[in-house]
Amino acid sequence: MGPTFTFTSTLWNPETMNAYVFVSVPVDQSEVIRDLTEGLRRGFGSQRVRVSINDSEWATSLFPESATGRFLLPVKKAIRQAEDLDVGDTATVTIELVL
Repeated sequence: MGPTFTFTSTLWNPETMNAYVFVSVPVDQSEVIRDLTEGLRRGFGSQRVRVSINDSEWATSLFPESATGRFLLPVKKAIRQAEDLDVGDTATVTIELVL
């Protein structure tokens, strides 16, 4: 089991990528993740993770956002539907790094 982080964040989507919905990992936790995964990240600086929101669990990747220094977590449509979440809603997210 890898390091685990829990945070609450608002779901959002960039206007240029309307089909995608993300939550932003807080800056302080993003810094720790960046330190822990230095030299381990994959293409585009992505980091594999296991995620849970409420009763839903899935595997995906975090992606670095250069403008803010945060990592972004995509939340796929099936999860949003299962958890009755939409853009603008707040969710408590737990991520486990897959190292």
